[in-house]
Amino acid sequence: MGESNVQKAAEKVCRYLEDMKIPYALCDGLAVNRYGLKRMTEYVDILLTREGLEQFKQRWLGAGWVERFPGSKGLKDPENKVRIDVLLTGEIPGDGKTAPFGFPDPGTVSQADEDGIRVLSLAGLIQLKLASGMTSPHRLQDFADVLRLIEANKLPRDYAVKMHEYVRVKYDELWQAAQTVDPQEEA
Repeated sequence: MGESNVQKAAEKVCRYLEDMKIPYALCDGLAVNRYGLKRMTEYVDILLTREGLEQFKQRWLGAGWVERFPGSKGLKDPENKVRIDVLLTGEIPGDGKTAPFGFPDPGTVSQADEDGIRVLSLAGLIQLKLASGMTSPHRLQDFADVLRLIEANKLPRDYAVKMHEYVRVKYDELWQAAQTVDPQEEA
C-alpha cells in the first residue's frame, strides 16, 4: 500500500519548512501515528510561530499552496488535495480561551523522527490533547488518543510531571483507565 495523500502533503510541507529553516512541529493525528498508533486523519496539523507562517506564505502561496480562504492561517495543498491546519505559538488549545497555557514554540518542543520530520514531543502532544479534550467536550477523540498513547508507549503514572499542572489529574484518570484489562480481550 502506497503513501496516502495526507502523508505526501505532510512530507512536502515539512520538507519546504526544513529547507527554509522555519521551526515547525507535526501535531495531532499524524503525530499520534508517529508515536505508535495507527489512526486515520484527513488533514495535516502543523505548529508554527506567526513569523514562520508569514515567511512560508510570502514564499509559497500561489507557488505550491493556497490559503483555505482569503486571510486564513490554514492552507491547502492543491497537488495532494489536502487541508493543512496551522496552529500558532501562543494560541490557546481546545476552546481557545480556557487552558492556562498556549501552543508552545515549535523550535523548543519538536524532535526529528526516523524520517527527519520534526514532530511535537510526546509529552507536548499529550498535554495539548488533554487541554483540548478538557475544554472542548466534543473532542473526545483527544482523550481516546491519550489513553492509547499511554498504552502504546507504556508510559508511567508519573509521566504527567512533564506537563502543566492543569492537565495532570486528567492524565492520571486516563492512565488508570489504561491499566484496566478489557474482559473481551482476555477471552
